Amino acid sequence: MQNVERFKMKKFAADAGTLFNRAVQFTEEKLGSAEKTELDAHFENLLQRADKTKLWTERVLRQTEAVLQPNPNIRMEDFFYEKLDKKKRDRNNHQEQLGNAMVDAGNDYGPGTSYGNALVKSGQTQIQIGNTEREFTQATVNNFLQPLKSFLEGDMKTIQKEKKILEVKRLDLDASKNRLRKAKSTASQQQAEADLRVAQAEFDRQAEITKLLLEGVSSAHAHHLRCLNDFIEAQTTYYAQCLKYMQDLQRQLGSYSVGGGNTAPNTLGPGISNNYSTDPMIPSAPPMIQVIAATPNTEKKQARVLYDYDSADSSELSLLADELITVYRLPNLDPDWLMAERGPQKGKVPSTYLEVLE
Repeated sequence: MQNVERFKMKKFAADAGTLFNRAVQFTEEKLGSAEKTELDAHFENLLQRADKTKLWTERVLRQTEAVLQPNPNIRMEDFFYEKLDKKKRDRNNHQEQLGNAMVDAGNDYGPGTSYGNALVKSGQTQIQIGNTEREFTQATVNNFLQPLKSFLEGDMKTIQKEKKILEVKRLDLDASKNRLRKAKSTASQQQAEADLRVAQAEFDRQAEITKLLLEGVSSAHAHHLRCLNDFIEAQTTYYAQCLKYMQDLQRQLGSYSVGGGNTAPNTLGPGISNNYSTDPMIPSAPPMIQVIAATPNTEKKQARVLYDYDSADSSELSLLADELITVYRLPNLDPDWLMAERGPQKGKVPSTYLEVLE
C-alpha cells in the first residue's frame, strides 16, 4: 500500500514538474529569452489552410442557415438538424401561410367571383411555392449543411485537438533543450540528453500525426465542392419551379383586370380587339380582328350590372354586380349581347346580366 502511495506521489510530482517547465518555457518565449522550435514552411502552410477552412466553413454554414430561415428566433439548431431530418411539419412556412390565407379569403368572397377566383388561384400557387421551398430546404440541409457541420464537429475538432497536443510536445522539447544548455554537471547533462531524446521522439511522432490530418483537408475541400454543386443544383431547381408556377399563375390571371375587365393589352388600335384568350384554361381561337367601335349614330345608355360575370375571352368584358357601365348595340351583334364600356375598357356582355336604365 505504501509503495502505491509512493508511486502516486512521484507521478504527481513529475506531472507538476512537467507543467511547471512548460509554463516557464512559454513565458520565456513570450519574453524573447528562450528559443522556440520552428516548423517548416510546408507545415506552417498546412496549419494556415486548416485555420482558414475552419473559419470560412463556419461562416458559410451560418449564412446558409440564415438564407433558409431568416428569423433568428426560429433558426435554432434542432430546426435544421432534427426536425427536418425527421421530416416533421410542425409549422407552415411563410409561403404556405400566405397561400392558405388567400385560399380562405377567395372561398369566403366566392370562387365564382373574379376576385375570389383570382385569390384562390394565387393562394394555390403560393402553397406550391411553399412546398417547393420545403423540398429545397430539405435538400440543402441533407446535401450541403450536414456535411459541413459533420466536418466541423468531426475532422476539424480532431485537427484542433492534435494541434494542441503538438504545441505541448513542442514546449516539452524546447524545455528539454533549455535544460541541456543550462546543465553543469556530467550527470545532469546525461539526464538532460536522455530527456531531450524522448521529447524529440514524441514531438516528431505528434508532428507526423498532425501533418497527416492537415493534409486531409484537401480531401475535405474536394468533398465540400461536390456538396456545393449539389446545393447550387437544388437552388437552380427551386428558382426554376417558382418561376414556372408564377408564369402559369400570370397566364391564368391574364383575363382579369383591376376593374374586372380583360387585361390583355390592345395593340391593334382604338375600337379593335385581340379576339383570342390569354387564359390557358380556355381554348385559344385563331387570332382575328373584330371591329367593336360604336358608329356615330349609336345610342348609348347606362346599365346596372345584376350579377358578376367572368369574360370568356378578350372580346368580352368582365362584370361586377352593382357597378354602372355604358352599353349600346352594334349591327350584326347577337341580340342577346350588348357592347359595354367602362372607362377605356370595351367588350361585349350578355344582356341578361344587365338592367338597362332609361
